[in-house]
Amino acid sequence: MDKLKGIQTFIAIAECGSLTAASHRLEVSLPTVVRTLAELERDVGVTLFNRTTRRVNLTDEGKRYLETCRAVLGQLEEAEHALTATRSRPSGRLTVTSSVMFGRLHVAPQLSAFLKRHPDVSAELVLLDRVVDLVEEGIDVGVRIGPLPNSSLHAVNVGTVRRVLCVSPAYLQRRAPPERPDELRDHATIHFSGLGAAREMHFVEGGRSRDIAIDPLWTSNSVDAALGAVVDGLGVGQFLSYMVEPLLRNGALRLLLPLYEPPANPVTMVYPHSRLLSTKVRHFLDESAPLLRASLLGSPAQVRQ
Repeated sequence: MDKLKGIQTFIAIAECGSLTAASHRLEVSLPTVVRTLAELERDVGVTLFNRTTRRVNLTDEGKRYLETCRAVLGQLEEAEHALTATRSRPSGRLTVTSSVMFGRLHVAPQLSAFLKRHPDVSAELVLLDRVVDLVEEGIDVGVRIGPLPNSSLHAVNVGTVRRVLCVSPAYLQRRAPPERPDELRDHATIHFSGLGAAREMHFVEGGRSRDIAIDPLWTSNSVDAALGAVVDGLGVGQFLSYMVEPLLRNGALRLLLPLYEPPANPVTMVYPHSRLLSTKVRHFLDESAPLLRASLLGSPAQVRQ
């Protein structure tokens, strides 16, 4: 069989989730897709998908084979580019993922600017407040906040974000600001559970970590809702610095206890290990990493107030 055609068909089915959708993407008939998949499975000697009437799902063998096939196609694409005069010209579809709010504020502008510079590239931005498997989801680049676990991913550091304590001017008209973390027990607090399920705020005092237990007036898993409660003057809240950036800029919020902030969290651009990196990914990393680093350094939330 045509192994390359089989691999391309296999990847299309895995990414589209159905044989019909894969046939549309590949612009071939459904019977052709079915026949090509059957030939590939017969050739490799394993079942790659579990089929239902509506969807197909990868088997464990299929998941492992998918990772290998993507790497093979990536290397083939790079080798072809190396033989042409257009090697330096990025093309194809670029998929990037990030957390929702950070992606909206910082990643989306960089991706938009990248597409303007490279008209042969199209893009998909996947914003999720959970860590996704880049290889399994077919994602080229992820932007992550926090320490990275040991993995096969490559990482490019682009800066840091801080965990900051914020309050509105309206609240400060009613209450004097706390001068030490312990004094928060006497204040109304807002808890954004997206930073952690435990009802506590984190600080460093005297060179040691301090976790202050709170009994929040308002708890929400939505950062917008929690921020809204703080802006409305209901209480004091702790967030990551990029989350409060626009509100610090317009004066809706002020920082509290900056000298007690815990160590900053790293921000990294990560991508799957590959011996040959595709042109579009290489250009996006090379061009966007320094711009993203500059945007984080220029954030008003990065300056202690």
